[in-house]
Amino acid sequence: MLSRFKLPLLCLGAMVVWSAASPASAEEWTRKTAHGGELSRSVDRDGNIYTGSTTRTGPNGGTYTSNSTCKAGVVDRCSRSYSATGPNGKTVSGQRYSAVGPFRGRSVGSFTGPNGNTVHGFRRWRR
Repeated sequence: MLSRFKLPLLCLGAMVVWSAASPASAEEWTRKTAHGGELSRSVDRDGNIYTGSTTRTGPNGGTYTSNSTCKAGVVDRCSRSYSATGPNGKTVSGQRYSAVGPFRGRSVGSFTGPNGNTVHGFRRWRR
């Protein structure tokens, strides 16, 4: 009678050990772009929280950087910040926050241009 439960208990124990040993996953890669630049990305996951970053360097020296964090759930919530610097040294930056549920979504963000002026935006939509 006890031997009938050994295999399911062994499988359950292996699943618990495997899930505890690898709670997070990560991926990184870099590649060349078609016109001589370079693109690097990384994505990490820890439970239901995802973080990622992107860096792009153009052949003329311009750079773009973006960082984001998302939390998965009934309502997925994400934040993203980004900045870019052109070859002439002018910088633009921005950030965006969004929440998407099963029936609707909302997003709010801001953008700062090279002259220092900031524009704010808000958007709602239904699915």
